[in-house]
Amino acid sequence: MSSVEMWRSLLASEDRAADEVVTHARVRDVQLPYGAGRAALITLDNGHDHTKPNTFGPRGLLELNDALDQVAGRDDIVAVAVTGKPFIFAVGADLKGVNALKSKDEARAIARLGHDVFRRLGELRVPTFAYINGAAMGGGVEIALHCTYRTISSSVPALSLPEAFLGLVPGWGGTYLLPNLIGAENALKVIIENPLAQNRQLKGPQAYELGIADAMFDPADFLEESLAWTARVLKGEVAVERRPVDKGKAWDDAVAQARWTVEGKLHGAAPSYVRALDLVAAAKDRTRDEGFAAEDDALADLIMSDELRAGLYAFDLTQKRAKKPAGAPDKSLARPVTKVGVVGAGLMASQLALLFARRLEVPVVMTDLDQERLDKGVGYAHGEIDKLLAKGRVSADKAARLKSLITGSLSKDAFAGADFVIEAVFEEMSVKQKVFAEVEAVVSDECVLATNTSSLSVTEMASKLRRPERVVGFHFFNPVAVLPLLEIVRGERTDDAALATAFAVGKQLKKSCVLVKDAPAFVVNRILVRLLAEIVKAVDEGTPIEVAERAAAPLGLPMPPFVLMGLVGPAIALHVNETLHAAFPDRFPLSENLAKMVAAGKTSVYRPDFTLDPEVVEIFSGGDAPSTEEQVLARALRALAEEIRIMLDEGVVGAPQDIDLCMILGAGWPFHLGGITPYLDRTGISEEVNGARFLEPGVASLPR
Repeated sequence: MSSVEMWRSLLASEDRAADEVVTHARVRDVQLPYGAGRAALITLDNGHDHTKPNTFGPRGLLELNDALDQVAGRDDIVAVAVTGKPFIFAVGADLKGVNALKSKDEARAIARLGHDVFRRLGELRVPTFAYINGAAMGGGVEIALHCTYRTISSSVPALSLPEAFLGLVPGWGGTYLLPNLIGAENALKVIIENPLAQNRQLKGPQAYELGIADAMFDPADFLEESLAWTARVLKGEVAVERRPVDKGKAWDDAVAQARWTVEGKLHGAAPSYVRALDLVAAAKDRTRDEGFAAEDDALADLIMSDELRAGLYAFDLTQKRAKKPAGAPDKSLARPVTKVGVVGAGLMASQLALLFARRLEVPVVMTDLDQERLDKGVGYAHGEIDKLLAKGRVSADKAARLKSLITGSLSKDAFAGADFVIEAVFEEMSVKQKVFAEVEAVVSDECVLATNTSSLSVTEMASKLRRPERVVGFHFFNPVAVLPLLEIVRGERTDDAALATAFAVGKQLKKSCVLVKDAPAFVVNRILVRLLAEIVKAVDEGTPIEVAERAAAPLGLPMPPFVLMGLVGPAIALHVNETLHAAFPDRFPLSENLAKMVAAGKTSVYRPDFTLDPEVVEIFSGGDAPSTEEQVLARALRALAEEIRIMLDEGVVGAPQDIDLCMILGAGWPFHLGGITPYLDRTGISEEVNGARFLEPGVASLPR
């Protein structure tokens, strides 16, 4: 039985894929210019606007197959073309349907169905053309790869093969067709390198430059130009030239380099990347049938894996939960913000001023205690705008307008009329209380006062104010422009209006907001410091720094623990640790050696050449109970499982999903792990420490 017959039978016999948003394949004839003849144009369209992209589940694939049946037997057409609805070509498989697959055989069957339908585009009696008019991802790219020729719009905002990022492989032809089209090195940029870079996307011109498309046209008349180009190709007036693919040493070297990168970043934690690499490596010598069969096997294995379910869980968190923050008050309570104040002019404050000006496009005034510091802060923000102008990301008029919005003053009287004031001054409670008292004296009763504190109590900070209900935590992560998380902290007396305004502002800033209870170090810093505290404790006990550093490698974190400590600064790490030690002395021990390191003015355990600083090694010497890498990792994971359970019991956040969202977006916790709680569940640490999983089986794992 063919895959098409099998799926028709499955869909007819039971209510499967009932919730699939079917992408229809609508066929119409078009007359090509220059007397080239008639072509059949297939438009992919699920009937919704661009906010619900075209995807493919079994019903959609069968519709495309029916459309190809319509055109396959015709002798009155000279070409078949495929395009998408406005702004969207197609973004691949309907991942909602993964949970409906009940066995590896069914997983292999959906892989075969995609291959069997898409490959028909390369096997018709006439040439086929893909007109990539909008976003194309995963299976959408693979549809195009099966066609004989491809055009792309210069306005395409996103093109990618993100499957490895989610826990899959490009399994409908991608790992075979792409390297054989543009070479292994370029293909691995799309299949491996970009997914590893937090699912980086290609824009239309980049995809064209790589050779994925044969021609590129402006969006205004993209379809007309594509049809005209098709006519010229068919009439022999345009010769499509493609760069030759080196199937010798260059192919093998590209695969070897990619393996080194994957192992260095993931240490075996994400099997999808290894499977994708294996498929690309073998595509050099395989036939198309062999390549497609190998993709079927890989998809069958990966679809029925915990790793994929964890990746889909993380994807759902970042695409849905992040957009509708749990526990946020009704947005109708939010007050308008027409002017923003920033207390401080240091690097963080300057980044905040720039972000507020760019996203809210309202006046932003910075204050500080001396003119030199103030000028430096305003100058930094203006300089960053000049960089945007130089890169063509803003126009000259827009750059001038943004710079005019960011001003400085030595007096907090400049905050008069502000609706939202955020402080980013020294992490000392008395300093922040003094700042807020000064601000409260000049702003209206409705003005929201926000603190960017990373660990101090929002409640205590507001306790001496006349209107403590206006104070809210607004904790960004550095670099502000890059990391998407914003921890919004509700103090004991914070009211709904202030909180709603904070969430509304966070959304305008294009941040993913998570509601957090006012608890020491909130979420991300509390978890990271607990992890770091265990690793530093192991070093205090005699474990060599390099051994402890390598211990966390299986987690695939963006950087090792001591490198991270150097980035944030040992002094800040010590300060947060002291805050947590004061609240939870048993779980957050202080390291005398870390304090000595800070006192010695050391900013990292490494020298500039990334060799260990012998003076720091000497500071940490003296312990006589070293641990192995495995022992350090085990104790760190047990500590994390304990701390997260305590945080959930304390109500720091509403659910494990919020913990995972914070760690993915604020700490770069690997997407493929699904966050921290699925990893702890999958390794058995959750049950070992707490007697129960954080998540029910099937939430971020296979149903049991």
